[in-house]
Amino acid sequence: MPEASIRHRTEHQVTHLTLDRPEALNALTPDQRDQLITLLADASADPDVRAVVLTGTGRGFCAGADLRGGSAAGERVAGDVARTLRLGAQRLVSAVLDCEKPVIAAVNGTAAGLGAHLALACDLVLAAESARFIEVFVRRGLVPDGGGAHLLPRLIGPQRAKELMFFGDALTAADAERLGLVNRVVADGELDKTAREWAARLAAGPTRALSLTKQLVNASLDTDRATAFAAEAAAQEINMTTADAREGVASFVERREPRFRGR
Repeated sequence: MPEASIRHRTEHQVTHLTLDRPEALNALTPDQRDQLITLLADASADPDVRAVVLTGTGRGFCAGADLRGGSAAGERVAGDVARTLRLGAQRLVSAVLDCEKPVIAAVNGTAAGLGAHLALACDLVLAAESARFIEVFVRRGLVPDGGGAHLLPRLIGPQRAKELMFFGDALTAADAERLGLVNRVVADGELDKTAREWAARLAAGPTRALSLTKQLVNASLDTDRATAFAAEAAAQEINMTTADAREGVASFVERREPRFRGR
């Protein structure tokens, strides 16, 4: 099993996470998956990190879980598969959804299976023109995992989600944008530049307000109106105690641009 290989750095209050196994289209080994979960948790907890960018090297963003490390043969113990999913793919997707900082996916190439769900769990999705999204599970006789059956219907509705999952056809970046899976498609050579620009804008924003907004939106489709309104009121109550909220109001009164510090 190859060692975990994720390049990571933080500069200008943005953490950049780059999957770096181009020879395998950045398919995730268990070690790499666990490293990515830890790095996302670290970014979430670090007050000096205000945005995250996730991308890959080479022709692939992420080809999904690396299945070459295990075997389909042999006797299975009841509960093994469910446990593996809970502690693996589902935990990774949850790490993105639960990260308290906005996460941008810069999809540089193929995003298949868990790799597609990893991208779609991000708050904003940029795609290079050469990117492809593939619900590859049906091609292997598998049920979609990594949160796919939860994420896709919420993004594009159940009928479209079933079409992608039943047929497993490759979806171009342009079609993904048309369906609403992607925020913007850019030329391959512009992907890194655009991701940096978006991350810089997020890093200059009111970080706690963005975090609370992310929580409200992610929970919105699973709650009734009364619960959503109560959560909104509680979030605003919390947010009004932050220095950035006070700065935002002061800048409006003083007719100047706000200077948010992420606090």
